[in-house]
Amino acid sequence: MTYPEPRYLGESGEVNATYRAAAHKPELTYSSGGTASYLATGASTNGQFGLYRWDMPATPSGPAPHFHRSISESFYILEGTVRIYDGTRWLETKPGDFVHVPEGGVHGFRNESGEPASMLLHFAPGAPREGYFEGLLDLADKSDEEKAEFMFRHDTFWL
Repeated sequence: MTYPEPRYLGESGEVNATYRAAAHKPELTYSSGGTASYLATGASTNGQFGLYRWDMPATPSGPAPHFHRSISESFYILEGTVRIYDGTRWLETKPGDFVHVPEGGVHGFRNESGEPASMLLHFAPGAPREGYFEGLLDLADKSDEEKAEFMFRHDTFWL
C-alpha cells in the first residue's frame, strides 16, 4: 500500500481547517428523539468521506440489514450499547468498539438496550448522505414506488 497521488501541490500549506464546537446543535431531530449531527459532509471534504454523529433514544431504533454498492460504512461507538449486524450475526458493541463494512457488505444497526446510545458513522467516499438522513423524516408518507426510488437514489439495498 502506498500513499495516493498528492491532491495539494503547494509549497507552504494553507489555512483551511474547519471547527465544530461540541455545543453545536444537531442538524436533524427525528420523531423518536434521535438526532443526526453532520460533522463532516462529503461536500465539505471534497468527496473524500462523510462523518456523522448518530444519537439514538432508549426506544428501539435502527435499520435492518442492507448494503451499499458505492460506499463503505464504519461505526465507532461513543456511548451505550449498539447491536451491529456484520452479515452473519448481531454484535453487541460498546463504547470504543469499531466496525468497518466495505462496499457491498451486509450490515444493520439497532439500539435495543433500553438506554440511549451514540456512535460515529463514517462513509467513504463522501456521498451526500444528508439527503438520505433528511428524507427519512417523511419517508412513511411516501408510496412504495417512491420509497424504492428514494432507497435506490441513496444507494441503500434492503435484504
